[in-house]
Amino acid sequence: MEFFDQIGKMAIGSRLRLLTDKITTDAADIYKLYEIDLQPKWFPVFHILSNGNFTITEIAQQIGHSHPSVSKIVTEMAKKGLIIEKKDKQDGRKNVVSLSKKGKELTEKIKDQYTDVTNAVEAILSSAKHDLWKAIEEWEFLLNQKSLYRYVIEQKKQRESALVNIVPYEPIYAEAFKKLNEEWISTFFKMEEADYKALDHPKEYILDKGGEIFVALYNEEPVGVCALVKMNDPLYDYELAKMAVSPKAQGKNIGWLLGQAIIDKAKALGAKTIYLESNTDLKAAINLYQKLGFKKVIGRATPYERCNIQMELRF
Repeated sequence: MEFFDQIGKMAIGSRLRLLTDKITTDAADIYKLYEIDLQPKWFPVFHILSNGNFTITEIAQQIGHSHPSVSKIVTEMAKKGLIIEKKDKQDGRKNVVSLSKKGKELTEKIKDQYTDVTNAVEAILSSAKHDLWKAIEEWEFLLNQKSLYRYVIEQKKQRESALVNIVPYEPIYAEAFKKLNEEWISTFFKMEEADYKALDHPKEYILDKGGEIFVALYNEEPVGVCALVKMNDPLYDYELAKMAVSPKAQGKNIGWLLGQAIIDKAKALGAKTIYLESNTDLKAAINLYQKLGFKKVIGRATPYERCNIQMELRF
């Protein structure tokens, strides 16, 4: 076990496979001990068929195996004369699987093995500090709610987002502000006149009018930008605009971090409302805005052809 002590919990799959192999090897010897002609991998199918007749699909659903896996086991068991397949009387397209006479005889012969194995497992559980059976049930429940893959993605985002630094705009970021926005807009739409005004002259059109621009740095490289534009409007104080994240930096929570920086700055400036415009084709962006607290509004004029949704955030 020294290997697992060294490598830690990231080898959980390998360790579980090792434990499974150990138990499966013992299981094969146990079948021989009781003179039961079964392979350990057949047991779930055998047990299900001990309680009735089922199609391969029904068996697969009950034991949580794939259809091809169950089909292979059924074929192997049929060669041993343990099961038989017949056409479903109500639906000739389906095959119903049932135990043969030899298979049914095994259901009686295996009862003592069932009793002894159950008691043996109980003895191991009572000797252990932790109840493995309950732990497995808990892990199965948790992984059904959210896969290990999703957990890893979340951890990856947290680690990488910790390396992101949100900084105020400086003239050295002018090229990045324009390039990132051009890249993002051109990917989905086309650049418009209003875009060029803000991107070519951010100082005059955004900063000098009381707005702010934030830049996301990842490993000191500008990979995301967002602007807080002062509005001359009876309903809204500022507009969240010109948010863009480099494709190579997506998945690092950069949009969320930029959005939070914009909101925090707006609050610090005494704002009560923030407005934004977007397009419903940008599902990831809309989801982000909703998570930030924005809600849909209607009925406002816009200088952008691509805009088909408008949202607001009120403090």
